Amino acid sequence: MRLTYTAVLLPDSDGGYVVEVPALPGCVTYGKTLAEALLMAEDAIGGYLAVLQEDGDPLPLAWTRTEGPPPATAAV
Repeated sequence: MRLTYTAVLLPDSDGGYVVEVPALPGCVTYGKTLAEALLMAEDAIGGYLAVLQEDGDPLPLAWTRTEGPPPATAAV
């Protein structure tokens, strides 16, 4: 099964990007470039979902943003 989650990329004051995944509380990562931030988001999402599966917890299927289009998505 392929799941897609919205990743919110926020410019960091020291450079690079902080990435948050709203559907996965606490799923936050960082990348020095936009490309690296997206790769790191895929890795963080994959790890988060793997832990949920190991613990027998359900996987969040979607997140809907109420204002405007999502800034970026990462699929795992």
